[in-house]
Amino acid sequence: MQLNNTFIQNQITHCRLCPRMCGADRRHESGTFGFCQASDRIMAARAALHHWEEPCISGINGSGTVFFSGCTLRCCFCQNYRISQQLYGKEISSRQLADIFLRLQDQGAHNINLVTATHYLPWILPALDQVRNRLHIPIVYNCGGYERIETIQALKDYVDIWLPDLKYFNPELSMKYSRAVDYFSVASEAIRQMILQTGTPVFHSVPGRESVLLMDRGVIIRHMVLPGQKEDSIRLLHWIAEQLPKGQYYISLMSQYTPFYKSREYPELNRRITSYEYQKVVDTALELGLEDGFMQEKSSAKEEYTPPFDLEGLS
Repeated sequence: MQLNNTFIQNQITHCRLCPRMCGADRRHESGTFGFCQASDRIMAARAALHHWEEPCISGINGSGTVFFSGCTLRCCFCQNYRISQQLYGKEISSRQLADIFLRLQDQGAHNINLVTATHYLPWILPALDQVRNRLHIPIVYNCGGYERIETIQALKDYVDIWLPDLKYFNPELSMKYSRAVDYFSVASEAIRQMILQTGTPVFHSVPGRESVLLMDRGVIIRHMVLPGQKEDSIRLLHWIAEQLPKGQYYISLMSQYTPFYKSREYPELNRRITSYEYQKVVDTALELGLEDGFMQEKSSAKEEYTPPFDLEGLS
């Protein structure tokens, strides 16, 4: 069944998929590239079972995760910088991507996890359309939170689980570290729309392993605490508790920050967060009643938790 994705397809020659709305002609022969650096050729760096997402996403077998190359943000600390900023990856067609989805499902993936996919949507959605009747697991949209409302609306019948970041409250920080001064104003409204489309989170237990719950539908808001920025994290948590509908989302507080890429150019970011910083943020979340979700162990701040971008699963 082919769904109506006219909005998405209309972006190919004048791309406005992301909030930068740069209007790039995405056709490869045009020779022009937008902020994301992507053309009309899907580039991906890995497609494999991934065990390091939230427990209700990774489950027992892992999340069927496809890491796409390029990004609409420029986070100076990005742990995936090799693919997000340096565009490392392999070119694949929509047909190949459709086969990858089915192969991941056959391997036991609990879901299909699209990581940083927005700039390739005109070619990803046809891949999903091709296998819609054979794909029986949820679609996860794993993104930086910097999304247009119109793009999210166009994904209503494709995405089951939204996994957005909510990185910053302060626009000066988002401009300095991710080159997006409007990050909070955009991401906060995008997350509202995600919640509106999915409603109350839905889970099911794994047969024979009733203690393991997998998410079928819903929103998990991720926030990674940055060194020296616990007050910005606390302001974000207050906004979440005061502005978003209770019981309609989960929150995931992350302690995994590790200096990567250009973070060494910013002395305040050139260290891991302290236990004190992270605990203050966690305590605030609990005080605000944000108990539905996940708190990451400090031991997660290790480089080995970054997956190897070795083109696995793309042949």
